[in-house]
Amino acid sequence: MAQRAEITEWEIENATFWAATGRRVATRNLWISIPALLLAFAVWMLFSVVAVKLNRAGFSFTTDQLFWLTALPALSGATLRIFYSFMVPIFGGRRWTAVSTALLLAPAIWLGFAVQDPATPYWHFVAIAILCGLGGGNFASSMSNISFFYPKAMQGYALGMNAGLGNLGVSSVQFLVPLVTTLALFGAAAGGSQAAHGDESLYLQNAGFVWVPLLIACSVAAWFGMNDLASARSSFNEQATIFRRKHNWLMCWLYVGTFGSFIGFSAAFPLLVKTQFPDVDPLKYAFLGPLVGALARPAGGWLADRTGGAALTFWVFALMIGGVLLKMYFLPHDGATGNFAGFLATSIAMFIAAGIGNGSTFRMIPVIFRSVHERLAAGADAAGKSAAQRQAGIESAAVVGFSSAIGAYGGFFIPKSYGSSIAITGGPEAAYYGFIAFYASCLAITWWWYMRRGAEAPC
Repeated sequence: MAQRAEITEWEIENATFWAATGRRVATRNLWISIPALLLAFAVWMLFSVVAVKLNRAGFSFTTDQLFWLTALPALSGATLRIFYSFMVPIFGGRRWTAVSTALLLAPAIWLGFAVQDPATPYWHFVAIAILCGLGGGNFASSMSNISFFYPKAMQGYALGMNAGLGNLGVSSVQFLVPLVTTLALFGAAAGGSQAAHGDESLYLQNAGFVWVPLLIACSVAAWFGMNDLASARSSFNEQATIFRRKHNWLMCWLYVGTFGSFIGFSAAFPLLVKTQFPDVDPLKYAFLGPLVGALARPAGGWLADRTGGAALTFWVFALMIGGVLLKMYFLPHDGATGNFAGFLATSIAMFIAAGIGNGSTFRMIPVIFRSVHERLAAGADAAGKSAAQRQAGIESAAVVGFSSAIGAYGGFFIPKSYGSSIAITGGPEAAYYGFIAFYASCLAITWWWYMRRGAEAPC
């Protein structure tokens, strides 16, 4: 069965089947999915690094234009996630993972050529940034796909591993690109240096080209090594019932607060540091926050499996509010230069909290929707309860994907909030006040619907 492209028998809640066959197949699909998702995140966040280096390569874009380039991939990625959320049950996880990974070659190759000519117009980079959003879209389909392979008791672990290690693509791009852009990695065939002042080599084309062989390898691995699940097949109409579920929209809001914070702070951090602490090289530190945040995500899923997701999520938002207040304290103000060490330490702590919250919120979703369908199927016969269980799985997977879509808009609003706040007021403080108000709303939602005694959907 494991060697067939499509699996027709899949009974993961059956302990015997899981031990004999299911675990092995699920593990193989997970460990192909993870590097594919890592590369998707790397392409998605390319401009978090490239934007910092563009003017050194001879371009003359304004600070606001550069913030737009860091924000646009998140905007397009979040929008694409809405559609990607429903693709796996329609086309199959193997097919969609292979094709969606191969599509990332387009922005990677185009960027490699565009940065070599300072006359390349700004709209080209806008278009490339929008195409980088294809990588963001992959997250929704990847998480939806993996959710079908694991029993409910292991959903926190499986989704945490896929997302957490996949999220390492953010720190990977912020660590690797500054290194490869100092080397003639592909020789003269890939073009020469673009350093505008000639003080050191800058091969900015490598920011795109370095991912090309890896993307090809992952696309091939997904096509030949992953599986489509017949039991995961469903129509859009079956999945679209989530739009009538209140808890879908509530979880979308909470996921903006966790994943939206992770991806938004990741995209904005290098440019924010460059504007607020001009004597600091932001690319020496930019990868640290996304790295610890990504590694914290599996821990968040693991902890939520054991302690429940709501309480963990509640305290995450409390910590996020405290973190924003500390970051404001460490910023330059009243003529003082600020405290970069304190700002960096607080930023890293917030990445850890957001990573844990990413895992805990995704652990909440299958529990909530299983409870909803158990109530709806109360009094039904065995066939009715079995159908309810299947529908709960379909809706959980759809909500995982759709909430990831809405959550990803945080990756647009955070950089754009910084850019607008700096342009209007001269600093990012106005944006931070908005973040505090939003986290307070997340705190209230988590407590009222999921945590308090008598909550509608305790989880």
